[in-house]
Amino acid sequence: MENVYAGKWLKAPKNLLFAVSERVARITLNRPERRNALSNELLQELRDAFFEADDRTDVNVILLDGAGRDFCSGYDMKSVYDKRAREELTTQSTESVDYRKSYGNFDDDCWNIERYMACSAVISELHKPVIAKVHGNCLAGGTDLALRCDVVVAAEDARIGFPATRAQGSPPSHMWIYHCGPQWAKRLLLTGDLISGRDAAKIGLVMDAVPAAELEEFATGLAGRIALVDSDLAATQKRIVNVALEAMGVSLLQRLAVENDARAHLGTGPRRSRYKSDMAQHGMKEALKNRDAGFGDSLVELRSKG
Repeated sequence: MENVYAGKWLKAPKNLLFAVSERVARITLNRPERRNALSNELLQELRDAFFEADDRTDVNVILLDGAGRDFCSGYDMKSVYDKRAREELTTQSTESVDYRKSYGNFDDDCWNIERYMACSAVISELHKPVIAKVHGNCLAGGTDLALRCDVVVAAEDARIGFPATRAQGSPPSHMWIYHCGPQWAKRLLLTGDLISGRDAAKIGLVMDAVPAAELEEFATGLAGRIALVDSDLAATQKRIVNVALEAMGVSLLQRLAVENDARAHLGTGPRRSRYKSDMAQHGMKEALKNRDAGFGDSLVELRSKG
């Protein structure tokens, strides 16, 4: 595939690759040095890339993957704190227009999370089906992105989970229950434990998992099969299934997920308070170390081999 950067929506992105071949648009998160963590800039570019692929008549299906070792390690917390610092500088400046902050009260937090969720939320609105190809780590914000895709395929040794539920909040994009049901959704989110791609396929969190060495061939083969179908027919199949999800309350649940994540950020329990204190005094590395202390090996292993 040859990278294509000039288009209606997408203009020379810095954080992703975009290529089209044989009616498949491949969008690759390209921040391997940051393990493809989702910065504000990357999310905006990703949203533009989705629109670019959806608008092009030479594209029938979108394949989303990540460069380097991981699909996506989560949200880029450095960009979050940099944004807050810029907001503080703006507040102290002499600018005549004052904009709301991304923190401070419950509604500000909800507003900020909704801005972050705008990228993953648009996936269900696209007419083109989107396949997530997951390898390495798919954590926190990475799951917000992958689980909104129409189909998720994974390497058997991929690690999928939302460890931030141990002290920081709740998934602001909640597709877990629709993929793996209430018991497994609770099992994973109540502990922040991770699950391998192999076992994620067994519980329905991803559609299928294959050995890592076979993932590229498997994902591109599936994308190629879908690309054979006329785009309007593919849109029909995608949208009728999504209407069923709407009947099951998927949009309402996303609004509630955002609000409950914001509410969790206001928590004053001992683990939440310890995390905030560690972040303020020692930084993220120490905060995450203490957050995960006591959990031991966080990888779930299914007892049933079926």
